[in-house]
Amino acid sequence: MDVYKNIVENLGNKASFYLDHVCEKITKDELQTPSKNSFEKVFAKSNRNPQVLRSLAQLYNHGNLGGTGYLNILPVDQGIEHSAAFSFYKNPDYFDPENIIKLAIEAGCNGVASTFGILGLNARKYAHRIPFIVKINHNELLTYPNKYDQTLFGKVKSAWDMGAVAVGATIYFGSAESNRQLKEIAEAFEEAHNLGMATILWCYLRNESFKTEKEDYHAAADLTGQANHLGVTIQADIIKQKLPTNNFGFKEIGFGKYDDEMYKILTTEHPIDLCRLQVANCYMGKIGLINSGGGSKGESDMTEAVTTAVINKRAGGSGLILGRKAFQKPFKGGLELLNQVQSVYLEKKITIA
Repeated sequence: MDVYKNIVENLGNKASFYLDHVCEKITKDELQTPSKNSFEKVFAKSNRNPQVLRSLAQLYNHGNLGGTGYLNILPVDQGIEHSAAFSFYKNPDYFDPENIIKLAIEAGCNGVASTFGILGLNARKYAHRIPFIVKINHNELLTYPNKYDQTLFGKVKSAWDMGAVAVGATIYFGSAESNRQLKEIAEAFEEAHNLGMATILWCYLRNESFKTEKEDYHAAADLTGQANHLGVTIQADIIKQKLPTNNFGFKEIGFGKYDDEMYKILTTEHPIDLCRLQVANCYMGKIGLINSGGGSKGESDMTEAVTTAVINKRAGGSGLILGRKAFQKPFKGGLELLNQVQSVYLEKKITIA
């Protein structure tokens, strides 16, 4: 099978739009781009201790993308964030947490990110077979009226005890509770590093004012880019962010610091340029950016997943963290989708723009 041809077919009539674009605002020469030893170059002289470097090595060197500098992680915490019934009704097999881990292993993912309960129940059987990333906080859905707040569900030491190589956490930047979350997770990440674990931060935005009558700016390149910059400031080793869908959040909402010139100098409307701004905010790519895959929409999932992977890779990102598009399908379909995403990062014809 011609892998590149298959990717081009998935991109359809927009293949040239994505594959031939060249970033001329922030150029690739200004970035630390993913490679076999890129994380070593970044962290070798940092304050991360040798145990953290070993944990990062386990993550970056595992699975089908091992040794490439890219990551494909299977995240499943939607049972808390979106309710278990809603998340798993399309494939009830995933009510059994062992099947989540099996999917990640069979698909050749770099790691599996999930809850204390899911990973803890299977730690002795699987922690040595695939890197565990324990998501330590969540927005539980059952409070009514629902509120957007992230609550710690366990201790960092418990993640270390079960053999996890990393902890993951979410901060809802822009929310009323963001300052508390920022302090909590900064302290949790410090403890994780002291124990020798890597850290991954979900840098999400939550504020009703970010959605105007004109547009929803929760995925604006300037706002998400600044969230990324706050994330690397508290020493996240990897940043997870939604793919940008627009720009001008600061300007259109009318807050923060912005200048018309900064938009002209740093980016364009092209999706790869918008993602490049996110990468730049991760210390010019020195801290890896992994974009999320988004929700499952059925038949278009493969095209969307491949497109997201192409944008992330060509922007200088470090991979994809993709869950619902994979686990809300039959096992074989989930495998196929994850492997197709991995093929984008393995395909040498797809270069950094």
